[in-house]
Amino acid sequence: MIAGSIAGMVEHMAMFPVDTIKTHMQAIGSCPIKSVSISHAFRSIIKTEGTAGLYRGIAAMGLGAGPAHAVYFSVYETCKKRFSGNNPNNSLAHAASGVCATVASDAVFTPMDMVKQRLQLGNNTVYRGVWDCVKRVFREEGIGAFYASYRTTVLMNAPFTAVHFATYEAAKKGLAEISPDSANDESLIVHATAGAVAGALAAVITTPLDVVKTQLQCQVSYLCYWF
Repeated sequence: MIAGSIAGMVEHMAMFPVDTIKTHMQAIGSCPIKSVSISHAFRSIIKTEGTAGLYRGIAAMGLGAGPAHAVYFSVYETCKKRFSGNNPNNSLAHAASGVCATVASDAVFTPMDMVKQRLQLGNNTVYRGVWDCVKRVFREEGIGAFYASYRTTVLMNAPFTAVHFATYEAAKKGLAEISPDSANDESLIVHATAGAVAGALAAVITTPLDVVKTQLQCQVSYLCYWF
């Protein structure tokens, strides 16, 4: 749980500016302008709010990512031991464990992910911060707003984690077979390479549902002013 929590916070917070740009590109589809490029989204954020605009909502990410990833990795490791039995290379067990992990962790992360995305898309005149966003959404839209995208998030993350962990474990095994002397299970280069391959493949498959999730969590038309 500790390792997963630290890993999740470092991962999400290090990549937060990229996530902000992604969120803007996904949300713009509900506006009169149907699509923008990465550079267009980046310039719009910098022009409107400066560099700080790339980090709006990072506190919500930190609050949500730590507990969610603690749940995620602890459930994954527990299920992997239970499902794989005496076969550590059972890809089906790895995929099933990933699905169980995401169902549990998404229940923890989805409310703060919604807050994070609304802060990313709104300037300081919309929400003053994390707790202001939480209070206003709860008062104006009810608790259901925090989980408006939960089913879509699970539908997205379940195949994502199934593909991710199955590919990750298979890539680690393959790298070890290619170079057994330099690639052991604890090697940083093995984890980094296998993780990159697995993440890229899983993202290609699930990005369409990620767009749906973003628009469900940010159902507000005033966000079009950004572009």
